[in-house]
Amino acid sequence: MAVNYTREVTIEATPAEILDVIADVESNPEWSPQYQSAEILESDAQGRPKRVKMKVKTAGISDEQVVEYTWTDTGVSWTLVSAGQLRAQDARYTLSPDGDNTKVAFEITVDPSVPIPGFVLKRAMKGAMETSTDGLRRRVLQVKKGRGGVGDP
Repeated sequence: MAVNYTREVTIEATPAEILDVIADVESNPEWSPQYQSAEILESDAQGRPKRVKMKVKTAGISDEQVVEYTWTDTGVSWTLVSAGQLRAQDARYTLSPDGDNTKVAFEITVDPSVPIPGFVLKRAMKGAMETSTDGLRRRVLQVKKGRGGVGDP
């Protein structure tokens, strides 16, 4: 059964700065605990990730996934190409400038291919949503301050 979650956060950065951090998918394991690894398989004409293979682990469930990204000036979306534990996954960041800040809306729909107890799925999605919003905000601010490597505060 597919489940849908949404969450918003305001980030003290421009949409371009935020999209640059999202596009740096190979650094995701540094700031997103669900990511074990991420490898760009194909890039688009602007050099941004188009197809990415990633290993993820959440709520004790490991999976290898391939997703395909679509980029715009105001956001990015991705859809699942293949996975072991999911039938489908669609996600989207929508960025709206707000003065010197940017409102970031994150939405994700997942459809597990294996039975997962509701409380386990809810806990996994809560962590994913926090990382995808608050974690993204922390990472963007780190990068803006010139930090961003492993172990940086």
